[in-house]
Amino acid sequence: MAVEQNTFLWIAAFAVLSALVNGAGILLLHYHRGWAERVKTFFMCFASGVLISTPLMLALPQAVEKNSYAGFAALLGFLFMFFSNDLIKKKTRTEALAFGIVAAEGIGIHSFIDGVIYAVTFSISILTGFLSAMGLVIHEMAEGIITYAVFLKAGVKERTAMLYALLVAGLTTPVGAFLAYPLIHKFSQENLGLVLGFVSGVLIYISASHLLPKARAEEEKHSALAFLGGVGLAMFIVLSKLL
Repeated sequence: MAVEQNTFLWIAAFAVLSALVNGAGILLLHYHRGWAERVKTFFMCFASGVLISTPLMLALPQAVEKNSYAGFAALLGFLFMFFSNDLIKKKTRTEALAFGIVAAEGIGIHSFIDGVIYAVTFSISILTGFLSAMGLVIHEMAEGIITYAVFLKAGVKERTAMLYALLVAGLTTPVGAFLAYPLIHKFSQENLGLVLGFVSGVLIYISASHLLPKARAEEEKHSALAFLGGVGLAMFIVLSKLL
C-alpha cells in the first residue's frame, strides 16, 4: 500500500510539473509577442521533429512488439486525422481555423498520452518513471508555445487562445495520468499495443502532413535545422529510456 501511494505521488508530481512548464511556455509567448512571431515557425518545426521521431523510434516499435496488428492501428490513426481535417474544413469553411483545431486535436492526444506514459513508467519502477518523465518535461515549454501559437494563427483572441492552449496542451497531461493510473493494470498487453499504434499514426500525421508543411511554407531557410533539433531531442528522450 505504501509503495502504491509513493508511486502515485511521483506520478502526480511530474504530471503537475509538466502542466506548469507548459503554462510557462504560454506566458513566454504572450509577453514576448514580437520575439514569438519571429521564431514561431522554428518552434513548429522543432515540435514536428519531436512528434514524428518519438513514435517512429519508440512508440510504434513497442506497439508492434505487443501486438502484430499495431501497424494497422497506426494507419487507422493516420486516416482518422486525415479525414477529420477534411471534415473540420467543411464545417468551419475556414482553412486557418481548421488548421488550429486539427493541430490542437493532435497535440491534445499527445499530451494526454504523456500523462499515460507517466502512469505506466512509474508503475514499472520509480527510476524508469523518473528518467522518462524528465525527458518528457523538457519538451513541455516548447509544446505550450507551439499550441498557443497555433491558436493565434487560427485567429483566436489572445486570452481565449491562452486558455485553450493550457486546456489542450497543459491540463490534458495530468488528466491522462490520473485516469490511467487506476486502469493501467487492467489493460492487456495486446490492447495496449493497439492503442500505442493508433496514437503513433496520429502523431505522424500531425507532424509530417500538418505542422511541418505549414511551417516550412512560411520560412524554409533555417526551418530544417529547427526540425533536426526536435529530432535530436526526441533521440535524447528515447535513448534515456533505453539506456
